[in-house]
This record gives sequence, C-alpha cells and structure tokens, in this order.
Amino acid sequence: MKAKYTFNENLSVPKHVAVIMDGNGRWAQERGKKRTEGHYEGLMALRRVAIAAHKMGVKVVTAYAFSTENWKRPLSEVNYLMTLPKSLNDDVLPDLMKNNVQVRLTGSLDGVPKVTQKYIKNAIEKTHDNTGLIVNVAFNYGSRHDIVEATKAIVDDVQSGKLTTEQIDEALFAKHLATGHLGELSDPDFLIRSSGEVRLSNYLLWELAYSEMLFVDTKWPDFDEEVFKACIGEYQHRQRRYGKTGEQIETDE
Repeated sequence: MKAKYTFNENLSVPKHVAVIMDGNGRWAQERGKKRTEGHYEGLMALRRVAIAAHKMGVKVVTAYAFSTENWKRPLSEVNYLMTLPKSLNDDVLPDLMKNNVQVRLTGSLDGVPKVTQKYIKNAIEKTHDNTGLIVNVAFNYGSRHDIVEATKAIVDDVQSGKLTTEQIDEALFAKHLATGHLGELSDPDFLIRSSGEVRLSNYLLWELAYSEMLFVDTKWPDFDEEVFKACIGEYQHRQRRYGKTGEQIETDE
C-alpha cells in the first residue's frame, strides 16, 4: 500500500520507529545489478532516513539489519552483509556524527566475524557521547531467541535468589530483552516495512504488541526523506487505543 497522508509538522511524531528494510535484493535485480549492490544502497537509505528522523524529532530508529535467519542465505551474500559495518563507518558515520546521532546495537555478536565486530563496536564507541537520535541496529537478532534468552536470565535470577516469582511482571521481563537498554523507549510506536511484504519476520515480537504498523510497496533503497515523511504522516492520522474504544480515547483527550 501507499501512505495516504502527508506529514504535518504541527502534529506529534512517534518517539520510536522500527523499520524492516526489505526489498534491497529485488531492487537491485530489477535494475540488472547484483543483490549486494542493493544492500549497499539500503545502507545509504538508512542514512537518509536517520537524518530525516533526527530533523523531525524522532528519538529512536531501530533498523532490522541482519536477522538470525539471514545466516541461511547464500554464503556470498552473507559475506557481503558482514562487510556493511565497514561501509557504515566509512560512508555513513561522518554524517551521523554531524547530526549528533548515536549508534547502538540490539542483537548478538556471537558468531560474527571479528573484523565485522570491530567496525560495529567502533561505530558505537565513536557516537557514544552523541545525544540526538539513536540508530539502534538490530544485527544478528531474532525475537524468539531473544525472548528465550530473557526467560533463561530471569530463571537464573530466581534460582540464585536475586528475584522471587512475585517480582516478575511485564516491566521486568522487558528489561531483560535486547532492547532493554532503550528504557522507556524500548517499545516502538510505529513499524514500517518496505517492499510490500506483510509479516513481522521474527522482529520485536514482544515490543510491537501495541505499535501502529505500515506496510508500503516502496523498496527500501528508494526510501528518502519524502517517503519517510509520508509514512510518518500516516502515523499522525492513526488513533492509538491500547484496548480502549475510540470514544474513550476522545474523552481522555
């Protein structure tokens, strides 16, 4: 689908936007290019979206960069994806620094090549003191695995006496997830998935429970400030209910 509305700078924007950057490979193939070229252009699109989000006052953009399932892709493509953190440092980081953007990681570096780990850690360290938008990179991330690991950690704390079962609630569970470092911003207000696919692909399954969602036909490499603004415009015309009726929300307002 296409976003129906235009961005209104007088209306509020989501604090946390999650994006599934889909369609890179197909974008490249449609142009007679290698799939890897599409992934590079996808990184450039993330740069554009991050800068646009920063200007609009968004606090966090969480980007699904590499899932735990992506290891199943052809080896040549996986190997190329492992080089993108270098491109992040070389081609994207200077602009992020100029815009006071901070890079964070949600996921695991276990099994990731050492050189890839180096570039990811470098981006995090270099931007650590920036205070603007957080670009939260979901790399080697899978939500089901994350939920299982959080459960194990809580069980360990109960068995060691650090917690009692009575202390376990949704807030405590959320703190044990990979997005826990985002604190009160851990749950996205809005999810955008590009390229027309309509599924979550094991992404932030806990955190997206009450998020607004938009699935657009535009492939990720074609995302720019105007496309992103159109998506945010769609969010601005949604009514978030959290289980209430529309009439209750209007009364509360």
